[in-house]
Amino acid sequence: MRLDDLRESSNVEDRRGFGGRGMMIGGGGLGLVVLIVALLLGVDPRQLMGPGEEQPVAQQGQAPDRSNPDLVLSSKVLATTEDVWGKLFEENGGQYRPATFTVYEGGTQTACGLGQAAMGPFYCPADQRVYLDLAFFRELSERFAAPGDFAKAYVIAHEIGHHVQNLTGISRKAEAAMQRAGGGRGAEGVQVRLELQADCFAGVWARRADQQFHMLEGGDMEEGLKAAYAVGDDTLQRATRGSVAPDSFTHGTSAQRMAWFKKGAASGNPDDCDTFAAGRL
Repeated sequence: MRLDDLRESSNVEDRRGFGGRGMMIGGGGLGLVVLIVALLLGVDPRQLMGPGEEQPVAQQGQAPDRSNPDLVLSSKVLATTEDVWGKLFEENGGQYRPATFTVYEGGTQTACGLGQAAMGPFYCPADQRVYLDLAFFRELSERFAAPGDFAKAYVIAHEIGHHVQNLTGISRKAEAAMQRAGGGRGAEGVQVRLELQADCFAGVWARRADQQFHMLEGGDMEEGLKAAYAVGDDTLQRATRGSVAPDSFTHGTSAQRMAWFKKGAASGNPDDCDTFAAGRL
């Protein structure tokens, strides 16, 4: 990715070094195991944080320490999402409100409850923040076998996709649908459709950002697709227990995640990302 000349976002908060390490459910490989177990059980890892309304207000961090290359990359990718979605919202008569990107170590308080590195990156709609322990990028490369700058960018763009869903009311409609369905998980469930739409929105960002900033290089899209493949429900389940249980899917298969990312990247049009209207995912 060509990011050298791009601006960094001002919507970044650095909570590293502010405590919370003792709150995480293990680290390194154990953190990945906890995340995979949650996925296998059909549980959104963010649910492990507990009810948001019972938790204290998120602690404040500090101005980001730009000495970490992954933080610089994240800040620049975040800035491109702000520019892309800002323009798209404006084209449709709206105004985009950027999310805050919060980095931490081990654990941190959020408006959705206790955030832990074991959950992987997540978006909290209650405070409109994306939370990420930068150590996840090492997990992505070494344990998920999805290295590269664009693989990291895909992760960020996917979480910003959830922010777009929140701003546009999609998340609230999906939550209501899941309540009516008594859960909404499984291979064709609302939860999977929500996640696949976020993948598609990540593809929209990729196309639009490249058109605007000419940032993509050879192999970048392949890195993103490899990351999408690596975190498919079927791939994770097959790797951990040797079988696949579609009824417990929360994010979609590897093929579906790649397909919806490619669909968004092919058109650059978020209207093409209506996974809820799709007869087959």
